[in-house]
Amino acid sequence: MNHKSDIDLAQEAAQPAAESTNAAESGNILPTLGKRVRELRDRRGMTRKLVAREAGVSERHLAHLEAGDGNVSIVLLDNIARALNVSLVELLAPEAEDTVEKRLIRRFLERLPQNRLEEVVFRLMRDFGHEEAVRRKRIALIGLRGAGKTTLGKRLAQEEGMPFIELDREIEKETGIPAREIFSLYGQSGYRRIEKRTLDRVLRDNPRAVISIGGGVVSQPESFELLLGQCMTVWVKAAPEEHMARVLSQGDLRPMAGNDEAMEDLKRILEARLPLYAKADTALDTTGETVEQSFTKLRQLVMG
Repeated sequence: MNHKSDIDLAQEAAQPAAESTNAAESGNILPTLGKRVRELRDRRGMTRKLVAREAGVSERHLAHLEAGDGNVSIVLLDNIARALNVSLVELLAPEAEDTVEKRLIRRFLERLPQNRLEEVVFRLMRDFGHEEAVRRKRIALIGLRGAGKTTLGKRLAQEEGMPFIELDREIEKETGIPAREIFSLYGQSGYRRIEKRTLDRVLRDNPRAVISIGGGVVSQPESFELLLGQCMTVWVKAAPEEHMARVLSQGDLRPMAGNDEAMEDLKRILEARLPLYAKADTALDTTGETVEQSFTKLRQLVMG
């Protein structure tokens, strides 16, 4: 008769448990990988569409992967890692051991209301992201017409030897249609889609540039997050009266055409967008200042 030792019996008893543990660990691979991809994408301020395009995979495929129920080859994983600017090893590596500092940060963040949490995330990305030096090579001027974006942007670009790009002009080049007609033909949502596509191209093709952005970009979250993540953003602003006076002095009477309450409309727009404009890295108030005074301040803000 074959008598088994106590050790043999113990090993047999442990075998099903070990197999169950291995299966459980295996089942956690895809959700862990999906979480890792989402976190890396968020840290870099990249949209899912942008990562999918850079990696050469469909947006739907990437969405499944991030949800933890996708099945992806090692080649495609390598492409996704490259799009996220990490090595394949970094993408697959487990998170580092938890530390006291990380736990303190998590507790602090958990107590913040949602609106403050978003602000903290943006600031952490800007101030501590390893791509910070790259981001600051693109200066994006945002805000309403009449604040001085074009005048100041052109001069900054010229002095720093960088191209000056007006996104509205790039949209017109891409479509072959004046901006006003794009709104008429496609509506605001159609214009914002074209704006996002054009912004993707401009950022991809210009590692260094001064870019003037239309004031309405902040109302399109995907475009604005892309801008915040890949450019140093400056909110160029002025008092409503100066906004209006400068636009009129340029010969553009549209703000007043058929609208006796244009000034009140402008004030409402500024008030509604204030929390969004405030997400910019910094702000430049040109109210009551000469071009020279404003330019000196701008240069100190972005180059100092």
